[in-house]
Amino acid sequence: MVLPTLAMRAWRGSDARLLWKLGYNFGYKGMRSVQRFKKRLKHGQVFPPFLYISIINSCNLRCTGCWVDVAAPQEKMSLYDMNRLVTNAKEHGNSFFGILGGEPFMHPELLDLLAAHPDCYFQIFTNGHFLTPQTAARLRRLGNATILISVEGSKTVSDERRGGKDVLNKTLRGLRTAVEHKLITGVATSVCRTNFDDLVSESWIDRLIELGVLYCWFHTYRAVGPDPSPDLALTPEQVVAVRRFAVEMRNLKPIAVVDAYWDDKGQALCPAVTGISHHISPWGDIEPCPVIQFANETIRDNDGDLFKTMTQSALLSDFRQTVAGATRGCVVLEQPALLKQILQRNGAHDTTVRQTALPELEAMFPLNSQHNPDHEIPEKHWLYRLAKKHWFFGFGAYS
Repeated sequence: MVLPTLAMRAWRGSDARLLWKLGYNFGYKGMRSVQRFKKRLKHGQVFPPFLYISIINSCNLRCTGCWVDVAAPQEKMSLYDMNRLVTNAKEHGNSFFGILGGEPFMHPELLDLLAAHPDCYFQIFTNGHFLTPQTAARLRRLGNATILISVEGSKTVSDERRGGKDVLNKTLRGLRTAVEHKLITGVATSVCRTNFDDLVSESWIDRLIELGVLYCWFHTYRAVGPDPSPDLALTPEQVVAVRRFAVEMRNLKPIAVVDAYWDDKGQALCPAVTGISHHISPWGDIEPCPVIQFANETIRDNDGDLFKTMTQSALLSDFRQTVAGATRGCVVLEQPALLKQILQRNGAHDTTVRQTALPELEAMFPLNSQHNPDHEIPEKHWLYRLAKKHWFFGFGAYS
């Protein structure tokens, strides 16, 4: 009864137009985009069907473990570059884009980007603090975006980890605003040792359902950046517990549970290594993923031909092939020395403002990742198993 109840919750909590946009722009067109991606793989061309774009570096919070130069002079991607990027990707079948920051809602032209591409679907990663009734009302009129609001723990943990005051209450205020305007709303959590007990729990899932949240996404904490705080990283047992929790909740609770680090068989994976997603920085740098702040190419190369630039990138190709041969997990956490070798032999440059990404990488020591052989937990729910097997993440990258 989980799926019918979730469907009823979505019907009551949103409206037909927003659900249609989700189903068509993200669901149907997203699957079609993945099919085109798999066809390109047969010809040796890797162009991700899902792009993640950091449109601004600024943020009002100062989270522990953040790798973004949020306190540096503001850099925001121009509307021209954002439109050209999305338009170019659409020509190759893409319809879904993840929007990151900094804090995306600090970009004054974010909603103009959404308005320019009604045939696409956008997932906006936000702390929720700038989600005013006026902004939520326009998002509802546009209908082509879902709001993914980050919650990192209790009131005390949120203030400590996110470098602000009254952080959780402000976040929940934004969440309630989104739900009141019938936006398709999710909650994301970077699971670490200090919030594990509070948020990897059935009571937290029940609370999200009570708040009107339709989906949740559990990331595992990445100890990277200028303040990595490796003491927050999960133990191997906790990583397995997060996976088990997600699989179980999918069968018990009427809320969608997202994870991006395991396939249908429960085997670990890295979305960047499979080629299903890469990242673009506010400066236009094309990076393997958000936490690897090195690049050789930008979105302005080849007169803005993003497809040509990405499919011909020696750095991205070497990254995918080398990491796939070494681990199914996160190379940043497991093998920082190997990542350094890949970056140096390709002459990749530091894309940060602080210009300390390489020393930060050199100072890292191996940590736990989602790769934990012999502890795989396969998907139990038929729909998640089907979706992951055919349309998300795998595609033989590790074969």
